[in-house]
Amino acid sequence: MNARKALKLIFGIGLASFFLWLVVRQISPAELRQSFASADPGWITLALLAFLAGYACRIERWRLMLVRSNPELGWRHCAGPLLASVAANNVLPFRAGDLIRAFGFNRRLKISANTAIITLFAERLLDLLMVLLFLGLALGHFGADINRLAGIGGLAPMAAAALILAILLFPRVFAAPGRALAQAVMRIAPKLGQKALDEVDKGLNTLELFSTGHTMPRLILWSFLAWLAEGAVFWFAALALPSLSAPLAGWLALPIGTLATLIPSTPGYIGTFDYFTARAMTELGNDAGAATAFALLVHILLWLPPTLIGGVYLLLNPTRTSQEAKAS
Repeated sequence: MNARKALKLIFGIGLASFFLWLVVRQISPAELRQSFASADPGWITLALLAFLAGYACRIERWRLMLVRSNPELGWRHCAGPLLASVAANNVLPFRAGDLIRAFGFNRRLKISANTAIITLFAERLLDLLMVLLFLGLALGHFGADINRLAGIGGLAPMAAAALILAILLFPRVFAAPGRALAQAVMRIAPKLGQKALDEVDKGLNTLELFSTGHTMPRLILWSFLAWLAEGAVFWFAALALPSLSAPLAGWLALPIGTLATLIPSTPGYIGTFDYFTARAMTELGNDAGAATAFALLVHILLWLPPTLIGGVYLLLNPTRTSQEAKAS
């Protein structure tokens, strides 16, 4: 591990520890045990089913991207590698799961490393679109303002989502202004501008691959269904805890907690996800202790199943990531 990565890891652990301290000081161990003891197993079961449905949609979305390179790929071929990459991201630093998905299963899936990397970029953009969309919808429904949480007003998420949607559907329209902006930056900072220009070209070329025909609308639809199911995980988990007075706040906690994962942290987003998820719940009137118990319950529901399933798959189907990366 080089010095830069070590500093990044130390910084992430420090931030995670700080936010985790903010979380645990909100609730006593006895109160946490009581909250989990009173949880309704029926709602928790529904939350788990919603989680599985959401990942089934994510797997189908990835398959639709990959069939351009290998038309013979089925849903079951893509399920294991995707869950294995999630499991690795949940327990290893530096998003090692992305490296595994980019290089670890290419021979098995009969795709190139470039294809796998392109799909990761497209997934990030589609997921950001959905998080912003659900954030805007939640703010519109609750009439909430999240200045205290994220420092932005309610219209910003919808405007950003509309821009991303336009880029996804009509990437060629944004090619000229995107390159012009990068070239303007290049006049001031040549290295930064060149890097920006390379990223703009790579991103637009990626999106053009999926913008033809009905591929992109289908990817957007599967993304929406995946995030709708994940929102149901938050809602059902909230309904499972009788101590929460406003369980619908789970729909606000979904985008707020997800955006918090952008903050440098540990694998599994310990601390950062929990703190902002709890904050979103208290913004709509829930008790701080109950909101903290909810954040921890949701975190378990989102972290444990893919880590177990993907970990077992990875153990049964080991990869040679480093060798494939060098070969690519």
